[in-house]
Amino acid sequence: MTVGARAVSCMANPSIIRYAQCWEDADVMLEALDVQPGDVCLSIASGGENTLSLLARRPARVIALDPSPAQIACLEIKCAAFRRLDHARLLELLGARQSDRRLTHYQDLRSSLTPATRDFWDRRLPAVAAGIGSAGRFENYFALFRRYVLPLIHRRAEIEDLFRPKNLAARERYYHEVWDNRRWRWLLRLFLSRPVMGWLGRDPAFFRYAQGQMADAALARAKHVLTALDPSRNPYFQWIAFGHHASALPHALRPENFEIIRDHLDRLEWRLASLESTLSETGDACIDRFNLSDIFEYLSESATESAFDQIARAGRSGGRIAYWNMMVPRACPERLAQRLHPLNDLAERLLPENKAAFYGAFHIEALT
Repeated sequence: MTVGARAVSCMANPSIIRYAQCWEDADVMLEALDVQPGDVCLSIASGGENTLSLLARRPARVIALDPSPAQIACLEIKCAAFRRLDHARLLELLGARQSDRRLTHYQDLRSSLTPATRDFWDRRLPAVAAGIGSAGRFENYFALFRRYVLPLIHRRAEIEDLFRPKNLAARERYYHEVWDNRRWRWLLRLFLSRPVMGWLGRDPAFFRYAQGQMADAALARAKHVLTALDPSRNPYFQWIAFGHHASALPHALRPENFEIIRDHLDRLEWRLASLESTLSETGDACIDRFNLSDIFEYLSESATESAFDQIARAGRSGGRIAYWNMMVPRACPERLAQRLHPLNDLAERLLPENKAAFYGAFHIEALT
C-alpha cells in the first residue's frame, strides 16, 4: 500500500469534504518556504487557500495534490472563483462575507468547472448557498462549538469585544478578567477531547498515531493567540467565533493578493494523487518548495521515512520543506541529515506567530 493509499484508508469516505478551507497560517508558511520567482512548488491541496497563496510569490509552477476528490473540488472551485468573479463576490461565495447571492455566483462560474467538480457541487447546492468555506466536516465541528458551546461560556457582546483592537496589556487584562472563566476551560477541554473531536471533527482513524491529549495544549495556545497576538487580525479565530471573517482575511483572500493570484492561475495544476505517487513521477532534483501541511500526522514512521526519501531525491538544492505536527511527532529522519538540514531557529521563531494555533510543532528543512 502506498503512502497516499494509507492516508486515504484513514478516511471513511474520501468524497466527504474534510477541510473546506486551510487551517494553517499561510503567512507563516510563506515566510518559512521563502518562495522565489521561478520556483517549482509542490503543495498539499487541502482546502485550497494555501496553495493559492503560493501563486502570490510568482513561482514558475505549483503542483497541488490530494488523494481526496472532495479536496480537489474545493481547490478547483476556488480557482474558478478567482477567474470568474471579482474580489467582493469571491468573498461572498466562500462565506468570508455574508451574502444571499451565492447560488447566483456559483452559476456564473459553473461552466468553467470540470464535469466531475461541477457534478460534485451541483449535488451540494445547500453547502454552496451557506458558503463554500463552511462545507467541511472540520468547519461543521466549529459551527457546533459556535452555536451550542460558546454561548454557554460568554455573551455575544463579550465575544465581539474579544475581537476589537486592543494593545497587549488590554488584551491580557481582558483575557484574564473576562474570557478565561471556568466554563471556558472546562467546555473547551471537553470539546477538544479526542473522543469528541473524533466523533464530530476528525475521523477517529486520524488519531491512530496521536500522542497525548490535545485539550490542555490547545488552551495554552488559545491564550497565546488571544493575548500575545491580536484577535482583531486573526481570520481563523474569527471564523470559529462568527462563521465568517470579520476584520481579518487569510493571505489568499486579501484584496492586495487577489489580482496577482488570478494572474498566475495558469501556473497551477492539481492532481488527484498521493504524495508518493506524485513524487514517483517526477525526476530528480526538480521541486524547490514543499508545502506539506500536516500530512505526516496520518502516516506511520516507516511511511514517513519513505516519503522523506522521495522528497530528498526530488528536491532541488537550495529549496525548502515546511510541515506541521499536531499530536504526532514526525520529523525528517537523521540519516538524511546530509540532504535535509533543519532550520530550527526559523521554525521556533515562526511557530509563535501562527494565528491558527492548532499545531504543537512547525518544521522547516533546507535542501542541501
